[in-house]
Amino acid sequence: MASPTGTSDAPFGRMLTAMVTPFTADGAVDIEGVQRLATYLVDEQRNDGLVVSGTTGESATTSDAEKDAILRAVLEAVGDRATVVAGAGTNDTHHSVELAKAAERAGAHGLLVVTPYYNKPPQEGLYRHFTAVADATALPVMLYDIPGRTGTAIATETLLRLSSHPRVAAVKDAKGDLFGGSQVMAATDLVYYSGDDAVNLPWLSVGAAGFVSVVGHVVGAELASMIKLFRSGHAEGARSVHQRLLPVITGIMTRTQGAIMTKAALGLLGRPVGPVRAPLVDATAEQVAILREDLVAGGVKLSD
Repeated sequence: MASPTGTSDAPFGRMLTAMVTPFTADGAVDIEGVQRLATYLVDEQRNDGLVVSGTTGESATTSDAEKDAILRAVLEAVGDRATVVAGAGTNDTHHSVELAKAAERAGAHGLLVVTPYYNKPPQEGLYRHFTAVADATALPVMLYDIPGRTGTAIATETLLRLSSHPRVAAVKDAKGDLFGGSQVMAATDLVYYSGDDAVNLPWLSVGAAGFVSVVGHVVGAELASMIKLFRSGHAEGARSVHQRLLPVITGIMTRTQGAIMTKAALGLLGRPVGPVRAPLVDATAEQVAILREDLVAGGVKLSD
């Protein structure tokens, strides 16, 4: 299935949110909640793409069958008007290949493939891993470089090698290496997406196409405006949006784990998405109270 929002310079769209996974009170995947959230993110928060079953979607604690059901639910809800990217990365190449194939069968528009975590493969291992996943389907691949979680960064030289693969299309960067990313963009056709909300604007300034955001759950429309302002030459307006959203980024991304605070934030917006799964724990009353202050300071309108 072709992406409904991708272009040659932004193959996955520009404003994407890495969706949390709604659960019922007893911990099951809430499929109706998944579709409600996807619809809200696209129709009200101006996302033209969504990432499902990434880290924020608690992919570490959802089964392959649940991932398939989540992906199909999102595609049914918004797949005609947003690019839907399926998380297919694990620290097992064979498993990642199977997840990629399943995502293609379900109708995903693209794949997000994170650096293998915990086992710390050398760069040649990373190259072979990403190549194997990219070879497994006809879907475009977004590499996810986040050494703070995986323990291993994708070296600039490895990104340059991978850029020659016809289906390795983009990088979601949560490494913060703007110089290295600039080198890759200058030398290749790889498209960069900011994967760290704290540096969204700096990434735009060096050529990123857009964002894969977490705070997009609550300020996606503002982030979409930032992208539009910057791309139309209004850097000062984009900086104003960036500064206005700093308290929101602080509240969701720095107080504790992002999925925990995102689910708490959605609850404050009157859009509850249920609990997190162990080993994560739900936000405490004190954390929610501080988060409320952060969101209000960032101009977010909360539910009464």
